[in-house]
Amino acid sequence: MRLRPSLVLIAGLMLSGCAYNAELGRDQFAMVDEASLARSGEAAWEQTLRTSKISKDARMNARVTTVGQRIIEAAGLANRPWDYVVFDNDTPNAFVLPGGHIGVNSGLVRLVDNDDQLAAVLGHEAAHVLGRHAAERYSQQMSTQLVLAIAQAAAGGGSSDGGRAVASLGGAGAQMGFLLPFSRKHELEADRIGVDIMQRAGFRPREAVALWRKMQAQGGAGRPEFASTHPSDATRIQALENYLASQGW
Repeated sequence: MRLRPSLVLIAGLMLSGCAYNAELGRDQFAMVDEASLARSGEAAWEQTLRTSKISKDARMNARVTTVGQRIIEAAGLANRPWDYVVFDNDTPNAFVLPGGHIGVNSGLVRLVDNDDQLAAVLGHEAAHVLGRHAAERYSQQMSTQLVLAIAQAAAGGGSSDGGRAVASLGGAGAQMGFLLPFSRKHELEADRIGVDIMQRAGFRPREAVALWRKMQAQGGAGRPEFASTHPSDATRIQALENYLASQGW
């Protein structure tokens, strides 16, 4: 059987984009370089600063900066200056952007019981950077869209029954069957690497479990795990418990 030139091209791109990531302990498909990620991170950061309200609470900002810098140094990411900003937002959330930016919502700072739990969140976010998850996720989406476009063309285009059937996979079908499970894998990897970073930074790794139990106790209907980009609280708590036990923490 002869392979179509377009399929050969896709296979070549996927092979050339695969490399071993020591932090993850696996091969990784990433076609986006660090410079491109940093530029995207800068753009996202600038937009966030323009559209979000920055907290004027000096103590809260100082706390995030102190904990965040310890995490960044333990993660080996202190090769450049980092920005730390607390946003006046009640939603408990935090993020780390390639290019050296950490944002934490005031709602998260008020939720955590101690600096260890704050470090658990920031360690998780720093782990996404170490894992190059943004690059892998973007590369996966690019390749999926390319394959679907080629399959639709081969099936006769969007006007044919075959083309319409393949096109439908680009929505719920592709998302449910491929992209979302991949994202849940990233989240569990970031949980594991994040507690490693916490431990190296001198924080108590078991507080990561305490944090997720607090999240779980908050309840909320949510979406079923199979239709979510994040694992359920129960799944990630169990995975963290297993990993902490394997490390003797």
